Amino acid sequence: MSVILSNELKQILNAGTVIPANPTALNKNLKLDERRQRALMRYYLDAGSGGLAIGVHTSQFEIREAGLFQPILELGKEELDAQFAKTKKPIIRVAGAMGRTEQAIGEATLAADLDYNAVLLNLSAFKEDSNEVLINHCKEIAAIIPVIGFYLQPTIGGRSYDTDFWRQFAQIENVVAIKVAAFDRYDTIDVIRGVAESGRADKVALYTGNDDTIVNDLLTEYQFPVGDTIVKKSFVGGLLGHWAVWNYKAVELFNRIKNSKPEEISELISLGVKVTDANAAFFDSRNKFKGSIAGIHEVLIRQGFMEANYTICSHEVLSQGQKEEIDRVYKIYPELNDDEFVAENIDRWMR
Repeated sequence: MSVILSNELKQILNAGTVIPANPTALNKNLKLDERRQRALMRYYLDAGSGGLAIGVHTSQFEIREAGLFQPILELGKEELDAQFAKTKKPIIRVAGAMGRTEQAIGEATLAADLDYNAVLLNLSAFKEDSNEVLINHCKEIAAIIPVIGFYLQPTIGGRSYDTDFWRQFAQIENVVAIKVAAFDRYDTIDVIRGVAESGRADKVALYTGNDDTIVNDLLTEYQFPVGDTIVKKSFVGGLLGHWAVWNYKAVELFNRIKNSKPEEISELISLGVKVTDANAAFFDSRNKFKGSIAGIHEVLIRQGFMEANYTICSHEVLSQGQKEEIDRVYKIYPELNDDEFVAENIDRWMR
């Protein structure tokens, strides 16, 4: 019997929420720093995030080879359980799943056993395979646990998919959402058109993973003629590595967008440019995102969450000039950071 998303969680997912992609806090021996990892999760939850995504790209895919995947999921379960016990507010629990079918089945099964609600399914291990192979793989995982599709941009290890793939993917019964992180407007349209034509457009929530255009994605309604009707789809929320930092302000901005009036749209679009500029510094866009994980870590170090920029892979480091770029966006966009909120609460989160 596969895991099925409850009606309450479906409503939360379809209404839209903030889901940060969790980084992994390591010590100098590259072992899990449980105290700091728990503090990060508590930060996101207290900031108002409606879900957590654990074991995904921002977590470092290499946690699997390092033997940290299961411990991090277990720790996440503990913190999510504690938060629910305290607030009685449901939280979307997302675990990453990747690899060829045998590996992905194992990871999906572990996630289900640990009471995660869905897996963010990374298909980058199928770089040269046909749509038929990909869809059969996705069906096997969806038979275990609800699936969130993941369009990971090719620059950081993903692959390209056509509209036909997304049409077939959205038709899978236990597919509940898609994270679009293509960083490409043409590819983004391919995904949404595929969902619109799938016959399940009302059952598949769209979450932006396009960290380069977060605000625009959340403000845009897509319309596609399908037969005799116009199918309308919008990004209802975000599942973002960018939201792993300055999360309190991200929640604030998300709520502002959700409740915006037409006369506020122009101002929000201008604010979106600032968010994109900050993301360019964090994600190291000038160097094809080589410093994306290290950039996120750098902000978390400054806020006190991480001890140092410890990463599993030695090549995951800040690029030349990236630190100065982060200095720049900190200085010119003070309204985007949540340092004050963090400073007021971090001692409590670290206990």
